[in-house]
Amino acid sequence: MSDHRQVSLGRKVAYGFGSVAFGVKSNGFDYFFLIFYSQVMGVSAYLVSLALMIALIVDALSDPLIGYLSDNTRSRWGRRHPFMYVAALPAAVAYYFVWNPPSGLEGDALFPYIVTIAVLVRTLVTVYEIPSSSLVAEMSDDYDERTSMLSYRYFFGWTGGTLMGAFATIFILVPTATISNGMFNVEGHGQVGAIAAMVIFMAMMVSTMGTHKMIPDLKAPPPPRRMTIGLIYREVFETLASRSFLALFLAALFGAVAAGVSTTLSFYFSTFFWGFTTEQIGLISLSVVISALLAFFIAPVISKKLGKKRGAITVGLMAFTVAPAPIFLRLLGLMPENSDPALFPLVLSITVIDVALIIVYQTLSSSMIADLVEEAEIKTKRRNEGVFFASVTFVRKVTQGIGAAVAGVLLTISQFPVGATPDQVPESVLNSFGWLYVPVIFSLWMIMIASLSLYSVDRQKHEQNLATLRADED
Repeated sequence: MSDHRQVSLGRKVAYGFGSVAFGVKSNGFDYFFLIFYSQVMGVSAYLVSLALMIALIVDALSDPLIGYLSDNTRSRWGRRHPFMYVAALPAAVAYYFVWNPPSGLEGDALFPYIVTIAVLVRTLVTVYEIPSSSLVAEMSDDYDERTSMLSYRYFFGWTGGTLMGAFATIFILVPTATISNGMFNVEGHGQVGAIAAMVIFMAMMVSTMGTHKMIPDLKAPPPPRRMTIGLIYREVFETLASRSFLALFLAALFGAVAAGVSTTLSFYFSTFFWGFTTEQIGLISLSVVISALLAFFIAPVISKKLGKKRGAITVGLMAFTVAPAPIFLRLLGLMPENSDPALFPLVLSITVIDVALIIVYQTLSSSMIADLVEEAEIKTKRRNEGVFFASVTFVRKVTQGIGAAVAGVLLTISQFPVGATPDQVPESVLNSFGWLYVPVIFSLWMIMIASLSLYSVDRQKHEQNLATLRADED
């Protein structure tokens, strides 16, 4: 039974902690996957990008179905928890094998394996993540409390993924007697995969067990009925038919393409464009913990002072203008040279501020999704938290796959050499790479921000929706 009461600190921590698993998985796929299989294992960049896109699309197609099923599941463990328990061990085992491919396969021959294991991991994590994230709309109806709860989720998600990435680059992906750049340490990637798999399993189980006692207080499933694929997708589309959802859908679409491009190419810029060492890359990754902590405190304040829509647009404009600025300034000759000791602290400082703003934006936009649940319930007489969170996840995954493919295209057009070390990439290639990247990424971010103007559920409208539902219950 969700209401306006504040959610206890323990329940917020339990709810948020599960996103450590999602953060670790995303960090690996977003930052390491392309560079590991392309530059380290020798698979053509376009094939790695294609594998990521196929995996994302296959995974995304299952998202609405998983969301719908978790909304309508009837069990003694409620609607969400059966999925969360079932997914933990298989997801962790599958993630281990991402970074420990068969020793008999090399180069492009790895392509079928990459596609299979990527599909498996993403689908299993989705089986956990959608029911888990959907709990926010059940645990509280309060406009600001939902933002507070999601600030915990984004804090743990970003921090978990960040610490895993920093640990990998600082302590495991290190140079050896025969490997000058630690990013090319194949055995190190395998070790990281084993540790990350254990972290994923622990996070899923701790959060699932930590929220288990809440099951009696959550929303009850609808009465049993005969479900068909036609009925499922008809009700999904009926639930999502609103202007406010369209706003979030379009924002997620363009934002995910941009995120797919930027995260896939992140280590390319750090390693090749800026010439940072793996230790420096690790410190930049580690600094995101500071960003997540700043966002943890800022997001609830923005929600209360500006409201979610106005806050998301304001913060988004600031964040996504700053994001490509260092690369653009370098192309204009206005950034320090790679040999200048001022370069690293400058890029590090910009990153801390920018990532904090990005996390605030993500927290507010997710909280906006939660507020659509009551509006849809008035129209459909059904609670469909899972459908809403799954639908936005769906578009993010499909289009982020497109973003990863775009990243591969940018590398190809700029004639970025496969398997090259930083000293083997010509300056002309890096300049072409940068001039292609900046306008593409900036345009995508700005279209994303503009899409939010269609969203219409503010604090007053949310309270009206709650009042309508209470009147219907009476």
